[in-house]
Amino acid sequence: MECSICGGRGFSRNTVLWPELIEEWELSPEETDYINRQQGENCLSCGANLRSVVLASALSAALGTTGPLREAIGSVKSNILEINEAGTLHGFLSTAPNATYAAYPEVDMQNLPHASESFDVVIHSDTLEHIEDPIKALAECCRVLKRGGALCYTVPTIVGRLSRRRDTLSRSYHGAPGDGRDDHLVISEYGADMWTEPLRAGFKTVEIFSLSYPAGLAMLARK
Repeated sequence: MECSICGGRGFSRNTVLWPELIEEWELSPEETDYINRQQGENCLSCGANLRSVVLASALSAALGTTGPLREAIGSVKSNILEINEAGTLHGFLSTAPNATYAAYPEVDMQNLPHASESFDVVIHSDTLEHIEDPIKALAECCRVLKRGGALCYTVPTIVGRLSRRRDTLSRSYHGAPGDGRDDHLVISEYGADMWTEPLRAGFKTVEIFSLSYPAGLAMLARK
């Protein structure tokens, strides 16, 4: 396995899920293992976890670059909007000449303060599950993209079930044990139908990128 960000080939594993979150999400041992890998298996060279590495592959495809992303990003001319910090990619994206950062939750993803057709690429990572109306948020991403533009993003996904909202379930938070921040509250838990949302929001095509399936999944939706 090679890191699409830096080209490194060594990875280490750390456990990131805690018992209460595993119980709230009703995860099997197999599901717990691959979500731990998604969030806690890191490149020894650049520190990126699997979700950032597979997101970088989707981003490279959207930008049309080859080779490690950190070597190519500085010469990319595309206008990029990063919503929330896109995992380990945030530091690299900040070096892109035409990158704009929209801090979450200060910037409302359901009502982006940007003109229509302003960007070539929009990127976000593990943010949509905290948004009250994810279809509206994705439609906003579509609105600010130029025609032919691309959205690259990740959501934590359990592939053996369908997506569900937590409205009628106990409150659950991502982040760290005991973290009760409003922006870490989980609204949606994503399953195998996660790819339908960008189509419902107005995108024309969706590609799914995989790394050590099902640990690493990222989507690239085109307007």
